[in-house]
Amino acid sequence: MAFQKSPGTQDILPSTVERWQYVERKAREICSRFNFREIRTPMFESTELFQRGVGETTDIVEKEMYTFTDRGDRSITLRPEGTAGVVRSYVENKLYGEPDVSKLYYIGPMFRYERQQAGRYRQFHQFGVEALGAVDPALDAEVIALGYTFYTEVGLKGVRVELNSVGTPEVRAAFRERLLAFLQPKRELLCKDCQSRMERNPLRVLDCKVDQKHFEGAPSILDSLDEECNVHFEKVKAYLNAMNIPYEINPRLVRGLDYYTHTAFEYKAEGIGAIDTVGGGGRYNGLVAEIGGPDQPGIGFGLGIERTIMLLEHQQTVTEEAGQIDVYFVGLGDAAERETVRLVYELRKAGFRAERDYLSRKMKAQMKSADRLNARYTAILGDDELERGEIALKSMVDGEQRVVPLNGLAEALANG
Repeated sequence: MAFQKSPGTQDILPSTVERWQYVERKAREICSRFNFREIRTPMFESTELFQRGVGETTDIVEKEMYTFTDRGDRSITLRPEGTAGVVRSYVENKLYGEPDVSKLYYIGPMFRYERQQAGRYRQFHQFGVEALGAVDPALDAEVIALGYTFYTEVGLKGVRVELNSVGTPEVRAAFRERLLAFLQPKRELLCKDCQSRMERNPLRVLDCKVDQKHFEGAPSILDSLDEECNVHFEKVKAYLNAMNIPYEINPRLVRGLDYYTHTAFEYKAEGIGAIDTVGGGGRYNGLVAEIGGPDQPGIGFGLGIERTIMLLEHQQTVTEEAGQIDVYFVGLGDAAERETVRLVYELRKAGFRAERDYLSRKMKAQMKSADRLNARYTAILGDDELERGEIALKSMVDGEQRVVPLNGLAEALANG
């Protein structure tokens, strides 16, 4: 029987992995400019971490987590998102004791058992940042700007930010009553998920993609903000304006995680049909304490790498193709074949990308291989040339061929 990959997973093949490397390299480069440092956390954690950190009424915890009991009879969950694990590490390793704000980023796989659709997998990859230790609205704006910079520099078109404030737990409690008064008469018109959410977390009802037509005239949480929340939100907008980051206010934006406070945001791009959200995040001032640490504020985002690459392809954005080989060796004769093995190794040590034939093919087939690998040059070595200490170097761009000394091959390649 031939094995196949599990549903909701994918093989990222050499023909496409270069785009992944390009996107990940851009993320690391931009984080370095913004002075964010990389953190790597385990792919699985205690199930309770996500129940407490993500929220027990979220779709992630209720429906989507990959949870199992290990041999020590512990409940373990493959990480469905990055923030809870980073915050756990921040607390466990006492990073809050550092004198400066902890500015961290991660890139890696996450796991959710959800319905498969374009750009959505059960094993998917996120690029995320977390900034912990400051309530300054300028930090909110910086995090939003980092994500916006990433999307624009990676080549996505039509990128914009949707912005909202979800206030504090006290603000949301007051808004909850106003929202329920609006929703109760419409209860029977709403989908089953919304009816369930009304009992436990009615703000999540506004996030429903099915029932938006029923929310016309719904109260806005922005009208329920207290003075502190209003001041914070106004400063975030002022800083974004100062940086010329385009944004739109969306009072129904609540995000799918329970830990958000104050700022919530999403990134939109020119999408495929209704698929235009490529990432999002928000502030989470109570999460560190909820996970067992000191009451430290934080803000971050998670951006989907699969969806980013899918939209880049849809928009036909040129990123980077497979790496070009500097030189492909064609050996003709036993002695020449042995010498090409040495030459390939020496050139690789010198920093060149070199390759040779391993299938004992004829010269014509080897030249075709060099062409497929997008080689800049083909180096042709026969036993006679080897005795003279020479090698033929052919440009694959213009076909020009010249003879160079074997001990001068690296210099000839470097000088073009």
